Amino acid sequence: MLLSDKYPFLTEYFTRAITEKTRALPQSILFYGNDIDAQYTLATEVARLLNCQKDKTDNCDCLNCKWIRENSHPAILTISKIDNKPDDDDSKTVISIKQSQMIKEMLLSESEFHRVFIFCDRDENGNVSGLNPTNFQAETANSLLKIIEEPQPGVTFIFLARYIDDLLSTIISRSQCFFVPSFKSVKFDYDCIDGIFTDYFNFNRQDVFEISQKLNNLIKDHALTEILDSIQNYILSVLKSNPQNSELIKHIKLVEDAKSQSKLGIKPINIFDELCLKLIH
Repeated sequence: MLLSDKYPFLTEYFTRAITEKTRALPQSILFYGNDIDAQYTLATEVARLLNCQKDKTDNCDCLNCKWIRENSHPAILTISKIDNKPDDDDSKTVISIKQSQMIKEMLLSESEFHRVFIFCDRDENGNVSGLNPTNFQAETANSLLKIIEEPQPGVTFIFLARYIDDLLSTIISRSQCFFVPSFKSVKFDYDCIDGIFTDYFNFNRQDVFEISQKLNNLIKDHALTEILDSIQNYILSVLKSNPQNSELIKHIKLVEDAKSQSKLGIKPINIFDELCLKLIH
């Protein structure tokens, strides 16, 4: 299946931004969701579209497209704990300050290509996973802020993560975020909210605070994070059958925001009230 068939909204967005100049292409992009492999494929497709020498079709055979498909393009770099390490960098578990410095030095010279840096985690077997505070630490992230905030022309940064808040807030604020739905066979467990929040899109606005109270009552048997995960899993299960529903993608982001609030010590009932007010129209 072609990438454009699996992710029509995302591929059309980036294709139009690159080819038709109908909107400004973000120079810092964050892909998030459960399927990091799909994110990586999308990131390399963005890089291909930016560097294609011909018509940017899926089967283009220009040299740049060929190099990118072979993962050998000199201007498309994966930055991970094992990829593209300077010779004097002996770190093995993190994206390092030395890698950050290497990128800055590379950008001092001009390039005939559009340079794309894809940040992710990867193991020795080539398995790709998402960034998090352990493998992409604050010191390294902060060292990149200036070149992300004031990028030179012809440079794009792409970050891959499972959850938005797995990255430093300063990286998030400088990036345009895109949820990438998963098409893998995954069981979305939402048993604890079944009968309370399922079919929430059919609820009436006047029921918001009653639904919120029912969710809050679950706290005695379930952790707040478990309830929020269940809400998100339910939305993901609906999205799997409706991958073009951009409203559901926004709803997933709202649940992510609620998870962030849960880490700030905000009372669960206040979190549920605000979330329900935003989700139920």
